[in-house]
Amino acid sequence: MLTELGKKAKAASRILMNADAATKNKALAAIALAFEQNAAFLLAENEKDLSAARKNGMSSAMLDRLALNDSRVAGLSQAARELIALEDPVGKVLAGTTRPNGLFIEKVTVPFGVIAVIYEARPNVTAEAATLCLKSGNCVILRGGKEAFHSNKAIADLMRGALESAGLPKDCIQLVEDTSRESANALMRLNGYVDVLIPRGGAGLIRACVENATVPLIETGTGNCHVYVDRDADPDMAVRIIYNAKTSRPSVCNACESLVIHKDIAEKVLPLIAESLSQANVLIHGDETVCSLLPSAVPATQEDYGREYLGYEISIKTVGSIDEAIAHIMKYTTGHSECIVTESYAAARQFTREVDAAAVYVNASTRFTDGGEFGFGAEIGISTQKLHARGPLGLQQLTSEKYIISGNGQIR
Repeated sequence: MLTELGKKAKAASRILMNADAATKNKALAAIALAFEQNAAFLLAENEKDLSAARKNGMSSAMLDRLALNDSRVAGLSQAARELIALEDPVGKVLAGTTRPNGLFIEKVTVPFGVIAVIYEARPNVTAEAATLCLKSGNCVILRGGKEAFHSNKAIADLMRGALESAGLPKDCIQLVEDTSRESANALMRLNGYVDVLIPRGGAGLIRACVENATVPLIETGTGNCHVYVDRDADPDMAVRIIYNAKTSRPSVCNACESLVIHKDIAEKVLPLIAESLSQANVLIHGDETVCSLLPSAVPATQEDYGREYLGYEISIKTVGSIDEAIAHIMKYTTGHSECIVTESYAAARQFTREVDAAAVYVNASTRFTDGGEFGFGAEIGISTQKLHARGPLGLQQLTSEKYIISGNGQIR
């Protein structure tokens, strides 16, 4: 079955990669309208998934990932419309040079062709990934988690119908309806049809793709994101940033999972941080110093410092210097987003220079690691690897390059 999907995607890609911006934008507008006109249908299908998830004991944080509501459906429509306003990333001339022999060499952006996306119980990814691929001239094969099957199928069916109304093949967007592990493994090995695989999900999914994929892979990462409160931090700023980074949406990869704090400021600031986090019932896993200052904290294990909680829990480690803070962060980082809160220019410079992550913040919440917040429009995920792209994967990162060489009879 997957081979058949691959054949259809390859055939459709030859049309989509040559579609002009107006045609792709017409399709995006049709998708946005389909979401708006069928919001009640999408919510009804999503409720089927939510009902099953509640019966199966899904955590509140994961239910939040799975849920659609009026605002989120409107957001899907708005995101599609925002892509219309963005520049077409295909066909951009990145460089041009004339060689001594008269050859003119241009480097031009082109679509990958067919992108496969494997993800978990987040139906918004179905729309975001498909519309980003569409705008960047790529066909997409989507394989979501079984928990979101009804939501994903409803969204995909609406988008496929919208493509046809805009004059593009509906197979530019395809959903793998088999949600078994075998289907995911097969998609990872669909050589000859899939040009790039992008996994989006938890550590287990990412690891499975890295270990099993034979097609080219862009690794999106889990987010054990740290906030380091330096000895020269503004206490009020630290409290605001940590509360936002931890509690605004704890189920996402750019939420703060780990706090590191300088011992010189811990006695003053930790109680303020704990009081703030208590408003959201955040459980604190702390070292010996933290537990002595915060009666509500529980002892942290080494595993806690490396854990992506995706919920209302956080680890806290006290350190004696910025060097110790950086060493701790680099031991446990997943390379996603790291932050320092400080009024010291020297400390900020050292942190941004020595911390190796896709996004490094000074005095701002890690929650800003997002394609929309970075001005890229939507994003298909956050890449934590260094090839071929790093950070939010927006339109430009979903293209490759080719060289066009023009001559007048040159031979070598």
